[in-house]
Amino acid sequence: MSEAEQHTQTGRRYVLIMPTRDEQDYLGETLECIAAQTVPPAECVVVDDGSSDRTGELAEAEASRHPWLHVVHLPDRGERRVGPGVIEAFYAGYEALRADDYEYICKLDGDVTFPPNYFENIMKRMEEDPKLGGASGKVFNPAGDGTLIEEHIIDEMIAGQVNFWRRQCWQDIGGFVREVMWDGINFHRARMLGWHTRSFRDDRIRIIHHRLMGSSQSSIYHGRLRWGRGQWFMGTHPLYIIASGVFRMRERPYVIGGLLIIVGYIMAWLKGVERYGDLEFRQALHRWQLKRLRLAWLLPRQ
Repeated sequence: MSEAEQHTQTGRRYVLIMPTRDEQDYLGETLECIAAQTVPPAECVVVDDGSSDRTGELAEAEASRHPWLHVVHLPDRGERRVGPGVIEAFYAGYEALRADDYEYICKLDGDVTFPPNYFENIMKRMEEDPKLGGASGKVFNPAGDGTLIEEHIIDEMIAGQVNFWRRQCWQDIGGFVREVMWDGINFHRARMLGWHTRSFRDDRIRIIHHRLMGSSQSSIYHGRLRWGRGQWFMGTHPLYIIASGVFRMRERPYVIGGLLIIVGYIMAWLKGVERYGDLEFRQALHRWQLKRLRLAWLLPRQ
């Protein structure tokens, strides 16, 4: 029995669910990364979410080579819907899982690459810390000159592209919310329940994202507006969205990207867009955000 097989049989069992749409340029490399893992997945479900290219065909070809991989095909709904659409596709894959005896669950994008010991190292970190409910490496985009540019996320947040959870924690928080900003809601819900989450800056678990974050639907500008709307939905405090938008001005697309996040939030506010319905969550979120801004004195007295 190989070392990888021994690991899989002694607690390091994880499942991957991959919502994909029109990923023919990237999916092959992502699946190669999975196949090369030192600890292979117990199961991987690729969800072809109505692709108009060869995504489904490529996934089926790989499934014929790997017993742990199978494909779910969904009808074309006419457009890529990030946020709720991605999570709907995720749940189609979740419902198609054949395995039940696994300890970890991961929502994985079809346009990323990562080292062959990625999942082994993530699980080692979670074994070392029983209260670490979810984890990832940091995410980087390839630049035109061959360098890598980091996609900035706070250390407490898990990368949305490789969203890896301890199964018990994921069940405790109620899985994924089917809305934009599902990944932010998840890590805050985990925190409220006594778990913690982390993205680690470690080359052994570095993620390469081959698309700029937020650019997969329409344009990066549309993505930044959507980001702001998502922050409104989640319940983000107005002062925090201003600080966040200013911080994001240093990322591509420079300046305008950060402004569009703020504009997206304000537009949702003015339109009276529905917000996440858990008032206790939103109050806890405000406490956390104002403390990070060193503005805890603005919090109402208990």
